[in-house]
Order: sequence, then structure tokens, then C-alpha cells
Amino acid sequence: MKVTCDLSISADGYSAGLNQTEERPFGDDGGDGWGDKLHAWMEDPEEARLQLEWLAESKAFIMGRNMFGPVRGEWDRQWKGWWGDNPPYHGPVFVLTHYPREPQPMEGGTTFHFVTDGIKAAFERAREAAGDGNISIHGGATTINQYLAAGLIDEVRLRVMPFTLGAGTRLFDGVPGLNLEQVESRAAGPITHLTYRVLH
Repeated sequence: MKVTCDLSISADGYSAGLNQTEERPFGDDGGDGWGDKLHAWMEDPEEARLQLEWLAESKAFIMGRNMFGPVRGEWDRQWKGWWGDNPPYHGPVFVLTHYPREPQPMEGGTTFHFVTDGIKAAFERAREAAGDGNISIHGGATTINQYLAAGLIDEVRLRVMPFTLGAGTRLFDGVPGLNLEQVESRAAGPITHLTYRVLH
């Protein structure tokens, strides 16, 4: 089993801008607020195929509530995520939240489970669900930072986009110093792929 994280960031390390709203889930992201610049790689069929292959390597996923959706506080509506009726995960997704909610099954084998007792509880549930498969700490940066700080991530996969944001939600904020071993560095047009093994 391997625990990975996978994130698109600006050249100065931000995965989203300030002022995130339902209408602009990535906030002031240098583009349309929906991550069009941060996730421009999705327009490249080869890059999109590689991403789906990486997703398929993982058998369980963990994400923060902000990544799951814009609802804050109590669940006052039955939000089902940003991805439509058939999300790309095709497995169990454990969503960190302070507010309990019943599991949300979706088409294609994805079920969102809502975990209220912290990152380690979500990790244990994901490990049990994944069996011998990988776990993806899927974002956003705040959630990834918590798992990095707890020493629970084995591999960091980054897509670095060629612009800066200057402010927002930033990878590695609040994370103690890490020793990383470079596994891959690859340029794909304007995108730089960086993969690091975390040396525990």
C-alpha cells in the first residue's frame, strides 16, 4: 500500500486563491474561479488520461469538506459534490467534516462517507477500505498539509502551472520540514510534473 497526494499548484505553491465561493470555488485563482488555469492540463487528452490512470491506482480517497463542496456548517442541503452523478473516484471517498451526515452513494461505485472524528480516523477507514490498494489524500492543500504534518503521506505528486497567485491556500503551509527524494521531473508543454517520495 502506498499513500499518495496529487495536486495542481501555481508556481508559488497555491492550489486555490482567496475568496472562495460556490460561484468561484477556486476563488481569486487568476482565471475564471473554477481553476481553468490551475487545471488547464485537463484540456490535454494525454494529461487527462494519465490522471485517470493515477486515480485508478487508488482504492480509497480522503478529501476535505471544502473540496467536496461549498456547504458550511450543518448540512442544510443534500450536496453531492462537484462531479455530477458519476464522480471519477469509483471507490470509497472519506470526507473530513465536523458535521455528521449519512453516506452518499453515487453512480459508478463512488460512495462519499463523512468522517467527524479527525484525520487519523479517516485514514484508518480508508486503509481498511483500500486493502492492498493505494490511498489518495486527494485535497485540497489544507487537508494534504495535515496528513504531511502527521507523517502519513509516502509520495507527493505535483503539477506546477506557470503563473503565481501571491495568496490563497498553499501547499506545505504549517508542515514541518520534510526530506524528499525526487522520483520524477517531467515537462509537458507549460506544465511541470514533480513527484517526490517522502523520506520518513
